[in-house]
Amino acid sequence: MRPIEALLEIARDEGVARIFGNPGTTELPLMDALVDAPDLQYVLGLQEASVVAMADGYARATRRTSMVSLHVAAGVANGLIGMLNALRSRTPMVIVAGQQDRRHLVQDPMLSGDLVGLASAATKWAVEVQHARDLPVVLRRAFALAARPPAGPVLVSVPMDLLEEGCDVAVPARSPVTGPGPADVADAAALLAAAERPVVVAGDGVGRAGAVAELVAVAERLGAVVHHQPMNDGVDFPTGHPLYAGMLPPRNAVIRETLAAHDAALIAGCHAFMPHHYTPGPAVPDGLAIVQIDADPAEIGRNFAVRHGLTGDLAGTLRALAAALDGRVPSAKERIERLGAAHARARADTEERAAAAYGPAPMDPGAAAHAVAAALPDDAIVVEEAITTGLKLRAVLRQDRPGSYVHTVGGGLGWGIGAAVGTRMGCGDRPVVAVLGDGCAMFGVQGLWSAARYRVPAAFVVMNNGEYRTLKETLDEGGGASAEHGRYVGMDLAPPALDWQAAARLFGIASVRAESAAGLAEAVAAVKDLEAPLLIEAPVAGHAPSSRGRTPGSR
Repeated sequence: MRPIEALLEIARDEGVARIFGNPGTTELPLMDALVDAPDLQYVLGLQEASVVAMADGYARATRRTSMVSLHVAAGVANGLIGMLNALRSRTPMVIVAGQQDRRHLVQDPMLSGDLVGLASAATKWAVEVQHARDLPVVLRRAFALAARPPAGPVLVSVPMDLLEEGCDVAVPARSPVTGPGPADVADAAALLAAAERPVVVAGDGVGRAGAVAELVAVAERLGAVVHHQPMNDGVDFPTGHPLYAGMLPPRNAVIRETLAAHDAALIAGCHAFMPHHYTPGPAVPDGLAIVQIDADPAEIGRNFAVRHGLTGDLAGTLRALAAALDGRVPSAKERIERLGAAHARARADTEERAAAAYGPAPMDPGAAAHAVAAALPDDAIVVEEAITTGLKLRAVLRQDRPGSYVHTVGGGLGWGIGAAVGTRMGCGDRPVVAVLGDGCAMFGVQGLWSAARYRVPAAFVVMNNGEYRTLKETLDEGGGASAEHGRYVGMDLAPPALDWQAAARLFGIASVRAESAAGLAEAVAAVKDLEAPLLIEAPVAGHAPSSRGRTPGSR
């Protein structure tokens, strides 16, 4: 078996059905081989950031490791933002990057570069193959490492002449990977059962492990309040459940204040707490008794002290914990009823405020978020990259099925469009609605071309406020010169105004412009019948400058 044949055989054996990429000369051996490999679809993207974002969404939808092909140093550099997002979101991905011909690398030829050095900070492992005989072994290692907790991207740099070699290489068999068995949970169960005010923090690892039902069982046996981790990137606990109390805000001071109301906490599958804006002090209040469960031993006690740290398969460990708690908290049913009533009142208040703000465009951001959430088709998947409106959307979404909400905690902009394309390719027939900020969407607008090329029936809702609103609001909080004068340098996207319907026409995509919150709801409700991509432009109100003062011409 020649090296290129081994690469394709291993890809098939590892469950790869699609290879996401944008080819160049160093990928020509791969592209030529794919002519005789109709079972492996090559999904073309116009820019590497969109390519990696599509592979990210696809891997998370299929719960399989995705495969990406990138072109030399420039392609790897363009794809770094996607790799960083995948690393933070713990998405399993193998990136095969073409390197220049080894026979003249010493001359520093055009397109060559230190691919391993470029990718090292954004991947779990980056390696360059120098001998054809090593390629199959390295690829097997790459797929195994990408999927092993904590999952993430792995880059393999392959010189183009290596793939063209005619030598025989041996393909090692795939080794089954099994996680450790359930940890001893007796002491953890005793601590949690004795708590009077327990709280559960559902981390993104719960959804990735397919352990949502097991976490629900634990929470119900405790009668515990449940929060998502800050900026959660999935449905790790049903958001319509009576015990669900919303996402923890991404600030240490607010997290600490929230957790201070409790005497014991179960933190499951949560990578630290990942605050966004700095506030003094730790996230965890002194004296809080913590049980932490994670598949990654390095997470246990990483940022806070724990009483009991359980390392192992999340679903199995939570299942064992639920069994150990069964019948040990007699007040659990009463707690669920009491907390459920309080949470229902809070949700109703939030939704009433949003509904009261319905009106014509430009829409109130809360009303726009509510319109999307209220009109979503049954079983829809939301891919969210809308920094300002996204927070409001989380407050009104009611999703119970795992995999229904897709976000990246990496924070690298431009991910959303590509991720929605990949998600729709991998999720069967479930409707996909991407909710995007206009600023975020401009970073990854090339992804619309792939959506059009492959007739991906996803909806792209662009919340268009013509500015970087979150930055303006952060400056207002700081009370500096920008807030004083109502002038924000480098944060306006108009003039010229972005014409999203014109952008849709450029890529051959149908579009509509919502002229009101009710119109937005109507457009979103119709996405269940899509047969091709649709862009929905939703004009939303911009930032109101600080009342301290304004300069002439400020927005």
